[in-house]
Amino acid sequence: MTRPSATPRPADAGAARASETGRARARAVIGAYVALTKPRIIELLLVTTVPTMILAQGGMPSFGLVLATLVGGAAAAGSANVLNCYLDRDIDALMNRTKRRPLVTGEVTPRAALVFGLALGVLSLTWFALVVNAVSALLTAAAILVYVVGYTMILKRRTSQNIVWGGIAGCMPVLIGWSAVTGSMSWAGVALFGVIFFWTPPHYWPLSMKFRRDYAAAGVPMLPVVAGDRRVATEVIGYALAMVACSLVLVPLASMTWVYTVVAVALGAWFVGACVGLYRRARLHDADGSVKLGEMRLFHLSITYLTLLFLAVAVDPFLPF
Repeated sequence: MTRPSATPRPADAGAARASETGRARARAVIGAYVALTKPRIIELLLVTTVPTMILAQGGMPSFGLVLATLVGGAAAAGSANVLNCYLDRDIDALMNRTKRRPLVTGEVTPRAALVFGLALGVLSLTWFALVVNAVSALLTAAAILVYVVGYTMILKRRTSQNIVWGGIAGCMPVLIGWSAVTGSMSWAGVALFGVIFFWTPPHYWPLSMKFRRDYAAAGVPMLPVVAGDRRVATEVIGYALAMVACSLVLVPLASMTWVYTVVAVALGAWFVGACVGLYRRARLHDADGSVKLGEMRLFHLSITYLTLLFLAVAVDPFLPF
């Protein structure tokens, strides 16, 4: 008696291939929509939210409140980023850094992106209003409007200080996190807002220095496009000093321990020193074009600085002294 062959019939093999192709296409579509939300930016925003909530609580808030705030915050940030991609799709096509975004490649249509961005925005505001509180919902609406209307539609293509004022949207998660816990605001929350506000230019301008040709080609007047390296580096130092000042103002406002104080001073000195290093390299670069600016070094260091500072904010309420 012969055993039946294990070889699949042609019809079965074709169906399997079609099913796999369908799954791959679905994964690609989902990936394209996720890419529009700029997950790495959302990640950085959420890094500042949880420590702020811990500080506002004076300990660990309820898991449900933290999760609700993070879900709403991720949806709000995703909404703002998708709408930014929708509005900037013309200049994204001109820049090497952004020319592979889904709206440029055609993976997502402009209409679909607009609907997706608006839906995320409505979802996030409704979520905050129903699950968290009204103050957080209002602050979330303000954050989306500042980024989409203030930064993307008004400032980005008109002024070299676009990222300074547009960066207010990136500061809002700390206010949202604080209000989620307390239902109100305080000067300690404002100090944390100031840290991120003054951190944004030293974080973003080095990236703009690296890609200044892209911005110039797209007609976006980022400061490194319209000003020399030494001018940019000088302003970076000024903003970094103001950022460190805000991190230290938090000490009396939130009764931080000496541990946070030491960490804030050490991190601040480290970061300001790196900004001064950029200025020195800019001077040498002006004299000898072969000298590397090392601008991306400062960009990556800025992320490390903010992460470690907010880690110190999160740990401080649990210290016994």
